[in-house]
Amino acid sequence: NAAGTPPSRLGLRPGDEIALGDAVKALITKSANDVAVAVAEHIAGSEAHFARLMTRKAHELGMSRTTFRNPHGLPDSAQVTTARDMLTLAMRLSDDFPRQYSLFSLRVFHYAGRAYRNHNTMLGYYRGMDGLKTGYTTSSGFNLVTSVRRGGRHVVAVVFGGSSAAARNVQMRAMLDRALPRASTHRTRQRAEPK
Repeated sequence: NAAGTPPSRLGLRPGDEIALGDAVKALITKSANDVAVAVAEHIAGSEAHFARLMTRKAHELGMSRTTFRNPHGLPDSAQVTTARDMLTLAMRLSDDFPRQYSLFSLRVFHYAGRAYRNHNTMLGYYRGMDGLKTGYTTSSGFNLVTSVRRGGRHVVAVVFGGSSAAARNVQMRAMLDRALPRASTHRTRQRAEPK
């Protein structure tokens, strides 16, 4: 089932095994849909059950307008989220998993003799960017959640619906360029308590 998932894929074949650390890196850098399905089935037994668990966790985190129907984000008319909910998720990842959070800054993931570049190309040229994640489907367009730390300031931003990766990046860069100089050098929100 995982091997037959539409691209983007790492190219796992039925019966292949992948270490969890490599699976996480493949999900972050390449958005590997085959890996997302394999992880979901391993944890929950099925994509549908994993999506229900994801939705429940999202609501516990305060992402009240998010419903997941699959583990990879491929189109499903009942699968929805908001920019605010994705900001909430980004901040909780940083708060709850500070050691693992650095994985979102990986520019390249090496696996089985191949190098996979991160789809978030802004990591290579926007100073202070430490992650997070891109996404794309024909119905939602080119999407990006970013985190930038610069000059004692921390800004998290979301762009949904870009017409291309380049257009999305231009919009994100403009938003960050406006927000960073106005951001506080002091923490303006309390770190969320893990649930």
